[in-house]
Amino acid sequence: MHYRPEIDGLRAVAVIPVLLFHAGFGFISGGFAGVDVFFVISGFLITSLIHQEIRSGAFSIVAFYERRARRLAPALLFVCTVSIPFALMWMLPKELNEFGKSLYAANLFAANFFFWTRRTTSRPTPISCRCFTPGPWRSRSSFTSSFPCFCFRCAACRRRPGSG
Repeated sequence: MHYRPEIDGLRAVAVIPVLLFHAGFGFISGGFAGVDVFFVISGFLITSLIHQEIRSGAFSIVAFYERRARRLAPALLFVCTVSIPFALMWMLPKELNEFGKSLYAANLFAANFFFWTRRTTSRPTPISCRCFTPGPWRSRSSFTSSFPCFCFRCAACRRRPGSG
């Protein structure tokens, strides 16, 4: 897939409401619309790449996940590393324990499962349970974890003799 500058422009526009919301501007009621637009764009790019690679016969699930890890791991490790001193300064022991578990899960790209096992009817603590991969990011992670396998399976079924 070739570079498309208009997609970068859409990403920038999608990030603006998120930044304004987190900066505390009262006229922005939430950054969710920006996050949703950003995820739709990412989904489009991921789907386009997978589709192109499947059609050319070059798609590999292992290579796909390796590219994702190479792209995401440095930023994730940076955020985790920078967060640790603040957690040590501000968290109580019980929160710090949960924070450590969330760090472990986030670095294994398994935060979805970690937070899913901790769902309750009450709200989780803001720092310890929501520090890494908050809700929308977990949704995207689920998509990028399962969708390539689904595409690969569909392509394999189409190539099978007698499958249509």
